[in-house]
Amino acid sequence: MPLPPQLIRVSLVSALGATAAAYLFISDKSRSAPTVDNASISPSHFTKATLTSSESSGLDTKLLVLTVHGFTRPKDPSFSAPIWSVAVKDDDIQVERPYTPLRGIDEHGRMLFWIKKYPSGEVGRWLHSKKVGDQIEFRGPLSTWAWKEDEWDEIVMISGGTGITPFCQLIHSAFSMGVPKPRFTLMHSSRIRSELPPPAILEPLHEYATNHPEKFALHLFVDKIDNGRSASLQSLQVGRINKSAIQRCLGLNTTWRKRIFTESSTPRKILFLVCGPEPMISAIAGPYGRNFSQGEVDGVLRELGYTSKQVRKL
Repeated sequence: MPLPPQLIRVSLVSALGATAAAYLFISDKSRSAPTVDNASISPSHFTKATLTSSESSGLDTKLLVLTVHGFTRPKDPSFSAPIWSVAVKDDDIQVERPYTPLRGIDEHGRMLFWIKKYPSGEVGRWLHSKKVGDQIEFRGPLSTWAWKEDEWDEIVMISGGTGITPFCQLIHSAFSMGVPKPRFTLMHSSRIRSELPPPAILEPLHEYATNHPEKFALHLFVDKIDNGRSASLQSLQVGRINKSAIQRCLGLNTTWRKRIFTESSTPRKILFLVCGPEPMISAIAGPYGRNFSQGEVDGVLRELGYTSKQVRKL
């Protein structure tokens, strides 16, 4: 059944596609976590949800709606973090993977996930195989990144593929509380236009950029133009996110950026968040450290003079 547009806008949730925690075999603690029949959700136990909608959204991607009937909102502080996820359990092989609720969970317990099916991705393939009415277990919220709104003057997000999903959640979380203090820039890259995120994800971002141009800028990149799904051409650029692209998007040659950097002589506190395929993360911010720790900052952001205090790899 097609997903109502109002549900997309209220409860948009999507896969945290290319994070460091790619596939997590369930730990002993998680393996023994019980499944509860009531509708409270918690990191310490699994909650049952029903798959209430499943729609193709492009090559090997689906929009899946999970509904927690009788949902009650937890008191866990992670639930109010700007980026948090839930761990979905594949009962067949006892593997869990985190997926990020972009717009949280609505008052009816509905969540929308954007799931990509990878050849080696057990949980993604398992979710793609599920039918409307099937039961799926998850636990959470699991905090991905916490912040204080007054900690940064500007947050620059760079993503590739399904790595856009935590940034959609962050933008929604920030603007849902009113006009945020930090300014946001999102630079997202896909191989071709038909692999860009679906309208359910891009349209709200375009609205934020249109309604709050001084607070949010959206830049979409594709390696090349194909005949696939169209996007807002004024924000679509051909080429990869490299040093010159970052300089162009964050440079002083646009009116609103000039205004940002000339408001005060005090150095602005800028944070870069990077999420996507590992080769992209390595090129932009340097590879992860051992056991997917942050590691040293390298790549383009090091060339531009940014340090580990200003860069976080998701």
